[in-house]
Amino acid sequence: MTASLASIDPFLEDALALLGPRGLTCDPELVSPWLTDWRGRFTGKARALASPANVEELSQLVRLCGQHGVPIVPQGGNSGMSGGATPDQTGEALLLSLRRMNHIREIDAEAGRVTCEAGVVLQTLHEAAEAQDLRFPLTLGGKGSATVGGLISTNAGGSQVLRHGSMRALVLGLEAVLADGQVFSALTPLKKDNRGFDLKQLLIGSEGTLGIVTAATLRLLPAVAERVVIWAGVSSLPAARTLLLHCEAMEGETLEGFEVMPQASIDAVKDHMPAARAPLEGRHAWHVLIEVVADRAGAATLRERCEAMMADAFEKDLLEDAAMSASEAQADAFWLIRETVPAAERARGPAVQHDISVPVEKMPAFVEITAPMLEAEFPGTEAIAFGHLGDGNVHYHVIAPQVTDGKAWNANEGKAISRRVHDLVTQWGGSISAEHGIGQLKRDELVRLGDPAALYMLRAVKQALDPQGLLNPGKLI
Repeated sequence: MTASLASIDPFLEDALALLGPRGLTCDPELVSPWLTDWRGRFTGKARALASPANVEELSQLVRLCGQHGVPIVPQGGNSGMSGGATPDQTGEALLLSLRRMNHIREIDAEAGRVTCEAGVVLQTLHEAAEAQDLRFPLTLGGKGSATVGGLISTNAGGSQVLRHGSMRALVLGLEAVLADGQVFSALTPLKKDNRGFDLKQLLIGSEGTLGIVTAATLRLLPAVAERVVIWAGVSSLPAARTLLLHCEAMEGETLEGFEVMPQASIDAVKDHMPAARAPLEGRHAWHVLIEVVADRAGAATLRERCEAMMADAFEKDLLEDAAMSASEAQADAFWLIRETVPAAERARGPAVQHDISVPVEKMPAFVEITAPMLEAEFPGTEAIAFGHLGDGNVHYHVIAPQVTDGKAWNANEGKAISRRVHDLVTQWGGSISAEHGIGQLKRDELVRLGDPAALYMLRAVKQALDPQGLLNPGKLI
């Protein structure tokens, strides 16, 4: 099929000659699964699906696209949340998969770093690091499909940002193909390098609009020798914030995760997953999941320190009840409840989801003030917030009342709710995208609410590095 189409499309003819039948296909059965984002919100069309085997092939392919004026939509695991890897409806774009570029080039255990290609799946990276008694300190629910290139392009976060930062903080070096086909190669990490702009940081979080990430050198840490996961019940979100400060003061950098969930989310998980067992017997306005870890040096005393931390919290009346994991299986069971919250919320029916952040110290007040405000402005809705309180990022869902047409509700009232949420976030000095990127989902909202100077700079950089506008058009800016 590709060969026959190539005979009437000069670009496809040249691309097929470059990549071969394994690297280029127009077969609908092979292409169509990648034309819709995993949330089912966006579906597009593509000229073909290209899967180069290495950076040299990709460099030549990008040059070829420039010569023919063919837009490129890069795609990793297609697990993004904002439609950033889905082509538009014109069918002009080339869908670019980097999943064949999946080699781990080197692990330097002594230096604590790994160099791997963009198509490496996060779970595979975790396993490779663990085999060297190391770990890559970023994880998320989609680790079985998310790729290194996608994580870098969207500056992904996850549950360990509190201690280790987002992807931006974990990238030591980068390799990418630019819009003209040049290969930007800066994989060798330097502690000090003062040769102008930090160009790798320009590419991180750019969602494939400035260059196509092909490989990266990433930071690794010693493997966790011991971890304790604590489930606590508190009376309010401000109380959860006070508990966070207490845990930070007592355990510092060993505190790796601090997640919050309202009772409504726990109820939704139990309805969605009847076999799930709530860690606490009673009901609490808010539930907190705390993870504390130690390497070999601190493993022997970790549990004792955690017990002291929680005993002190009880004495200071910072929580209502708590349970501490007694095994790895129980720790995983605690986390499974947290990780099931998004699916449980979706099962309740139509909703609009928002990935937002405000300054960490303001998040409790933001939720407590704006949730009832939204419920009053949009009768019958329920505003639910859950997520990473420690870094000021919550997933802010507004659940629809019982409706017969969920798509129509999302297109009308749901859209109005999202605008209102984004207005409120902006008023509070926050961001309309904390960790999921802008993509095409929030592009217009970024234009509407973004700082004019910042938007000018974004557009100027885009124009300078991609003057033809061929890299992931219609996304971000």
